Amino acid sequence: MNGVGLTIDLAIQQFLDHLRVERELSVATVAAYGQDLAAFARFLAGRGIDNVRAVRPLDVLEYLAKLTTAELSARSQARALIAQRQMFKFLRVERVCDSNPTEEIDLPRFGRKLPVFLSLDEVDRLLAAPGRATPRGLRDTAMLETLYATGLRVSELVKLHLADLNLEAGYLVAFGKGKKQRIVPLGEVAVAALRSYFETARPYFLPTGAAPSQDFVFLTRLGRRMTRQGFWKIIDGHARAAGIRKHISPHKLRHSFATHLVERGADLRTVQAMLGHVDIGTTEIYTHLSRAHLRSVYDKFHPRA
Repeated sequence: MNGVGLTIDLAIQQFLDHLRVERELSVATVAAYGQDLAAFARFLAGRGIDNVRAVRPLDVLEYLAKLTTAELSARSQARALIAQRQMFKFLRVERVCDSNPTEEIDLPRFGRKLPVFLSLDEVDRLLAAPGRATPRGLRDTAMLETLYATGLRVSELVKLHLADLNLEAGYLVAFGKGKKQRIVPLGEVAVAALRSYFETARPYFLPTGAAPSQDFVFLTRLGRRMTRQGFWKIIDGHARAAGIRKHISPHKLRHSFATHLVERGADLRTVQAMLGHVDIGTTEIYTHLSRAHLRSVYDKFHPRA
């Protein structure tokens, strides 16, 4: 790759191709990078800059100042800077640029929004809501129990293959972002729910002469793989039936899984590994939740609180 005369637009395209092909990031993530970098390119074009080697730290700072003036949140500003930083890091590795103009610029500070999670009582009510008297109830129970037992992302849950489960040893293999593989334990309750589903319910969902594509664990009534949208509707319906007033999504069970582990003393590195977080900083949010829980317990029960 030759850096002489490389335009901003071409540099962005090559960086996005790198994210898509080599790092195997999702379509949505690549699109978000593209939007942020396209806005930065328009700003640079307005300043007469069209070559990546001409970008200076002052240009980056003035762009961030423009975002502040436009009242973009600190989170959005940080995302824009991260996109620029990653692109210039890539260009340095490819020897297109000799320096990274974003290197010495600090990320804008912003407070983290604490994720919403369910109490143990709410989890119990949600998991009991489908019942076990019908094939649909057994399937939904198995899905909910697996999600809460493992903290999987909903996309990971619905893409589970039969070969990804080892019920005898009590674990499953999940494939997360960037197709990264991790092994996650399954508790006894989840294993029992899965066994009941396999023995009694799953054959009900299999069409006659099932094709190899039907080796997904969780199937719809038409014998197809369960979708994210389909499971979203399922969990919302069971939450309402359980009398849970919070807005429930599959991700809230993931938050609940992590929060309940940390509250009971699980170390952060273990939780990070089970969640599939690349950066432990992402997992640290659950320590804040744990502290908030401890404070609420103290305030409720200490006689001099």
